[in-house]
Amino acid sequence: MQKIMIIEDDAKIAEYLSTYIKKYGYEAIITIDFENIIDTFREVQPDILLLDINLPSYDGYYWCRQIRKESICPVIFISARTGEMDQVMAIENGGDDFITKPFHPDIVMAKIRSQLRRAYGEYATKHEERVLHQEGLSLYPERFELRFKDKVTQLTKKETDIIESLLDRYPRVAGRQDLLAKLWDDEAYVDENTLNVNIARVRKKFQELGIEEAVETVRGAGYRLRPTWKEGHA
Repeated sequence: MQKIMIIEDDAKIAEYLSTYIKKYGYEAIITIDFENIIDTFREVQPDILLLDINLPSYDGYYWCRQIRKESICPVIFISARTGEMDQVMAIENGGDDFITKPFHPDIVMAKIRSQLRRAYGEYATKHEERVLHQEGLSLYPERFELRFKDKVTQLTKKETDIIESLLDRYPRVAGRQDLLAKLWDDEAYVDENTLNVNIARVRKKFQELGIEEAVETVRGAGYRLRPTWKEGHA
């Protein structure tokens, strides 16, 4: 049974989510210790996390950053904040999706199932690990790892999806709309800047491997992989 951890300081909302989640056959764990969320996370080892932004002591952005230091567990922010910048902040701090309050529980469940499929279901029946290679660069989608020479950097699920799309399309352009459709269920509800934020994070991952200017912006179209490491710019 897959475990869904709920970090919500409104007890009524937390219980409402828990009841609905259990109805669909998942295990729901409600967090009550908001001072030691990371310890609870390590103990529970959830398959997905529902995370409010406004929490006692530290906000959801802070806790998402702490979790991202050691886990690629999907994180869905659920918040009464409706501003575009809040959604950008959620993605920038490691979140995978964003739901605004008040919400319909069916929407929450659809988002949960989507993230579970993307994080765990896609590779469940495969026996051989997939590896994408390009000029000495290797992406391990199932491990969320990018490797170059003797260096390895860990990726989030969205970073992995973006790099995979760039590798699949190389030397062609990966269109913005195609990337949005791959990363989010309904791109119409995602601010364009959220893709820019994720592209910036991908560029930083390449830089961690000593590779500069690997993702080229093609104005009016999208992004293209530029193998600068092959050209001697790495």
